[in-house]
Amino acid sequence: MYTIREASTMTGFSLDTLRYYEKMGLIQPASRGTGGVRSYSDANVHQILSIKCLKQSGLSLEDIKEFIADGQCFKTRETLDDEQVSLIQSRMSILSAQLNRLEEQRQALDQTIAEAQTKLGYYEKLLQT
Repeated sequence: MYTIREASTMTGFSLDTLRYYEKMGLIQPASRGTGGVRSYSDANVHQILSIKCLKQSGLSLEDIKEFIADGQCFKTRETLDDEQVSLIQSRMSILSAQLNRLEEQRQALDQTIAEAQTKLGYYEKLLQT
């Protein structure tokens, strides 16, 4: 079990962010020890790190909340019922839309880099002559 400070250090989220995510239902409430001190399990920390990964991909907190709403991980296709298939399709849709946005951002960034390199080359040639 980890204190909120230890969980914060392990995940890179501030104490306030962890409390906020718990309050908005993004992460499961930590168990409470004596004096109401939050105690995080390995599973809690893993969940927070999953949220961090989704956040770093650019998903909004609302999309992340929708993405993890059911909290299930699925191992094989044979064990899925219709509701679980629907949930997976919803998750795929969220990730696919975000991947498209990231690709657009990468293309725009590639274009900006190319333009900056062209200008830099121009200035370097200007100084050489």
